[in-house]
This record gives sequence, C-alpha cells and structure tokens, in this order.
Amino acid sequence: MSTFKNKHILITGGAGGIGFLMGREALKHDAKKLIIWDINEDNISESLASLSDYSERIFTYKVDISDPDQIYQSAEQVLAEHHHVDILINNAGTVVGGDFSDHSNGDIDKLIRINLLGTMHTTRTFLESMINRGQGHIVNIASAAGRMANPGMSVYAGSKWGVIGWSESLRLELESNANINVTTVEPSYINTGLFEGVSPPVLTPLLDAEEISKKIIYAIQKDKIHLREPFMVKILPFLKGILPTRIFDFVAGRLFQVYHSMDTFKGRT
Repeated sequence: MSTFKNKHILITGGAGGIGFLMGREALKHDAKKLIIWDINEDNISESLASLSDYSERIFTYKVDISDPDQIYQSAEQVLAEHHHVDILINNAGTVVGGDFSDHSNGDIDKLIRINLLGTMHTTRTFLESMINRGQGHIVNIASAAGRMANPGMSVYAGSKWGVIGWSESLRLELESNANINVTTVEPSYINTGLFEGVSPPVLTPLLDAEEISKKIIYAIQKDKIHLREPFMVKILPFLKGILPTRIFDFVAGRLFQVYHSMDTFKGRT
C-alpha cells in the first residue's frame, strides 16, 4: 500500500486540470514535497497562489516534456535538489482533434512527443533512482481512448494505446521488485476543458475533475494496477473481447454514439 505521507511527489502538467487537483490532494495527504512540472508559467503562478497554505512544500519547474533534453536536465536538477522522487504521476498531455488526413506533420509529432515519448523519458529519468532505493510508484494517465478506436482522435488514441502498452510492460518488468508499483489510469472524457465541445457517449457522462482526481489518489494508495472510469470503461475490455468487430462497432458507434463524440469537439482555446 502506497502512502503520500512524507513522500516526494512529482506531477507533470501539475499546474492545471487534474494535475493541479491531484497535487492538492497529495498535499492534503501530508506529502512532504510536491514537485510540479508544467510548461505554462501563468498556470504555475496561479497554482502557487491557490496553494499558498502549502507553499513551503511546493517546488515548481517550467518543463516542456516534448523536449527530451529539458526532461533530462530538469530531472537532474530535481534529483540534485530533492534527492529522490517517491511517486511520479505522468499527467501532462495534449489532444489534436479532426480527421487524420487533416493533421499536419507538426501536430502529429508534437502530440506523440508529449503524450507518449515525454511520459517514457520522464519515467526513465527517475526509474534508476527508484530501483536503487527499492521503492517507488509510477502513475501513467492514459485514456479510455487507448482501449478503443474513435474517429476524430486517431493520433491521440494512438498515443494513449502506446502509453497503455508501455505502462503494462513496465509493470511486468518491475514486478520482481515488490516495492515499485505501476498504475495505469484510463478515464473517459474529463470536464477540464481539454476536450471542450465533445458529445459524451450514451451512459458515459463527462467525469468530474475533482472526483476523478480523488479516485486516482485512492488508486495509488491501494496500489491498483488499473483505474478505469466510468463504469462503461470498466467493461470495455470485456465487450471488445467477446463481440465480433462489426458488432462492437455497431454497439459503440450506433447505439452508444462513441464514434460521434468528437463531431462537436472544439478543444481548449
């Protein structure tokens, strides 16, 4: 069972959205240090102001995780200043909506660098320290999109499929060391603004950011392997396993309107 008390927590994309909310929860659970990586300086300033009661325990770094050099340089600085990270939450991410044929080379490369490669490189920078200390917890925020295809978000879905496959492989590699845990989080749409304008599928409402953040913290405490929310996402692997592809497409696309959820997507401005 993982605990936040007296631990060093690092959250990428930690100055906004569920990253900020998870950090706040970690502080409420007596984390010794909250280390925030974020690219947005305004969000960093606002988060510090909002968490002023915990200011002595918060340490912020401006980091663009699409740039491996920044990741490794910032990680070296973190380890020099704080010695170790106990719980790493790979939360930073972005989305590009629309048909694949309309995506630019830059859109594709940037999304993959942030969502997939950034997560891998960030983990790699801190993993050796965790292995040497014989303890640690790695949390990878993936997506329900990593479990099923969805028109209008092909590159995003591809990046999250990659995160899930890599995260599960990493878990298996680290199982020989019982003190290093890996949790993969696979939520549906969250009401943070990242997916502004989406039409939630039938029986799959927008997730409340506060509620899902608390559930992620609880999943970390319980060393859960997966967290899938809401209920329809929990049964998704079962449905895909038993239904022929065309029937699954009919159920997901026609009955539950999953395949039309991005038709009204606007995204965060």
